[in-house]
Amino acid sequence: MRRVNLLPNIVTAFSLACGLFVIFKINMLEPGSGDYEVVLTSAVLLLVAAIADFMDGALARALRAESEFGFVFDSMADAVSFGVAPSVLLLKTLSLEQGTLLSFFAATGCMVYSLSGILRLVRFNVKGSEAKGNAELMAAQKKHFTGLPIPAAAAAAVSANLLLLFPQVLQWLDISPVSRTIALTIVMIVIGYLMVSRLKFPSLKVLHFKIPSFHLAFLTVVVAVLFLYGILYFFPIILAVIAWSYVGVALILSLIRLIAGKKSKTLEEFEPEPEEEEEDGHFPR
Repeated sequence: MRRVNLLPNIVTAFSLACGLFVIFKINMLEPGSGDYEVVLTSAVLLLVAAIADFMDGALARALRAESEFGFVFDSMADAVSFGVAPSVLLLKTLSLEQGTLLSFFAATGCMVYSLSGILRLVRFNVKGSEAKGNAELMAAQKKHFTGLPIPAAAAAAVSANLLLLFPQVLQWLDISPVSRTIALTIVMIVIGYLMVSRLKFPSLKVLHFKIPSFHLAFLTVVVAVLFLYGILYFFPIILAVIAWSYVGVALILSLIRLIAGKKSKTLEEFEPEPEEEEEDGHFPR
């Protein structure tokens, strides 16, 4: 009888519970009543879900407890926590009258985001299955992702929503509810496109910095102090900077690769994955 290690699946279940809690809690509110505090709490819960999502895979590899069940369960949890929850959160924080063109536009943007996120997960699962037994493909998948990873997409979407509700930002930026709705809907559509695009996004797992131990310790202390201070007083800004910096760096690397051309070896790993049509006329999964 095969032994099953439950610890990674328990962590995955905790990540899913965080996403479900955000959805259920926000649905108890009236449309448009989701204020800054509600979105802040939801953002923190989704951030905890993202940390748990990172930990379950690390635990499964460390305990050698990787399984097909855990692989599928993790994707289902990601679909709910990072694919559905940000869309529900956004729609509940907007003051929209049903049946209007603006409400239709916002709902469409959120649907594009959620559908794109689920398609991104399906493609990731299929590519992961195809890479099994192929050391070269598995190594390539550890270096970068094809399309924006859904946890990073959720961070970008929620951070944009939270930032436009942050009181200190509203002191400097006078934005009407209509303008906010249009801006956030466009953000959701753009993020949705990035998730299903063929652009390459770097994996944080392969980042290695060669720094002397003393300098590394000093730098860690400075970064930790600044990060904790920012989390305590400027959480929306810090979250937005981190999330959108990741998106921006990946886009810049892809742009440099595009300018360099296919003959150049510059950032060769960031060559967008080609669109190849299969023999039956369908596009690749």
